[in-house]
Amino acid sequence: MSGIQFIKDCTKEAFQGSRRYWLWLSCLIAVCLVGAIAYWNQFTNGLIVTGMSDQVSWGIYIANFTFLVGLAAAAVMLVIPAYIFHNQAARSVVLLAEGVAVAACLMCMLFVTVDLGQPLRFWHMIPFVGRLNWPQSMLAWDVVVLSGYLFLNITIPWYITYHRYMGKKPDIRVYFPAILIAIFWAISIHTVTAFLFIGNPGRPFWNTALLGPRFIASAFTAGPAFMVLAFRVIDRETDFKVNTSVQKLLALITAVALQINLFMVGTELFTEFYAPTEHSASAQFLFFGADGQNALVPWIWGALFIEIVAVVILMVHKLRENSNLLAIACVLAIVGIWIEKGMGLIIPGFTPTPLGEVFGYLPTMTESLVSFGIWAFGILVFTILAKVTIKIETDRLKYKSSELA
Repeated sequence: MSGIQFIKDCTKEAFQGSRRYWLWLSCLIAVCLVGAIAYWNQFTNGLIVTGMSDQVSWGIYIANFTFLVGLAAAAVMLVIPAYIFHNQAARSVVLLAEGVAVAACLMCMLFVTVDLGQPLRFWHMIPFVGRLNWPQSMLAWDVVVLSGYLFLNITIPWYITYHRYMGKKPDIRVYFPAILIAIFWAISIHTVTAFLFIGNPGRPFWNTALLGPRFIASAFTAGPAFMVLAFRVIDRETDFKVNTSVQKLLALITAVALQINLFMVGTELFTEFYAPTEHSASAQFLFFGADGQNALVPWIWGALFIEIVAVVILMVHKLRENSNLLAIACVLAIVGIWIEKGMGLIIPGFTPTPLGEVFGYLPTMTESLVSFGIWAFGILVFTILAKVTIKIETDRLKYKSSELA
């Protein structure tokens, strides 16, 4: 019965709040509804309403998926110091970081669903009903690791928050083994996603051993940067105060990871352009355009520029200590990684085609609205999880037995 009461109290708490809280939820729900309407248009008319084609069969949906897998994996940047190195400041917010992971995993699954065109195709991968084709298929590996990571990030916080709600101390011997598994699992979800791209020898733009490390470096840039911004909002809008040492730790991780990511990008550019071959055609298309198709050119150069600006702010101690400049650097890092690792990775992989054809791609209004709707849903999930978690962490949401009620 206490478990049912826990769910009831958490649900009740999620939908209680100030006028500003309800205004925020209403805006997110409105965007979700607009996205749902746009998706219904896609569902009824097919993928013809998107900018994708037989030649460029992945677009903004998979770009967002690739970015969000990294965002989900980056929660480990607080899990490690909290549970391995016993950093109490990190432990105070680690459940919020796992809330980011849950929201990101759900968004990943939604972006894959809308990219399928007909979501009923999922049944092909259901064990004993369809054929998952595991372990031969890298896509099957991606499904397994993403589902497993979502399960871990739901069950571990559930166990901890439930015991705190009951006024009991969680037994670390119970959940610590799962935390160790989740740490390695976090690295695996983005590594497997990278392998999904690398394992396409007919796409030389993706077929590079450096793509896996780049995925991890970019994840540890965008993820901590997002958490810096999220904790900044929580610190200002709630009475839950995030320790400044956590912000400094995340800012330092972002600074180091972004430097590594930019170094890897520079190495890729040297490889592609110092002694160009036929395999450099995709990079040529991305950075300089081809056959009049140059829509991505200003975006990729803009992404590299704002990443450089971000890394300069993050590298200079006095600039990084300024909370406003830190927020600006985090926003620039997130946007830069989204462009570079999203559209800047997906579209050139298909262009030119194996036959040498150059096809452009631009997301349609339908794709854009669906994407905004999914992002709004993810932020809505994180908002609700954060609100309930904060109440439990501050001991303001506790179990009351019938005798005390």
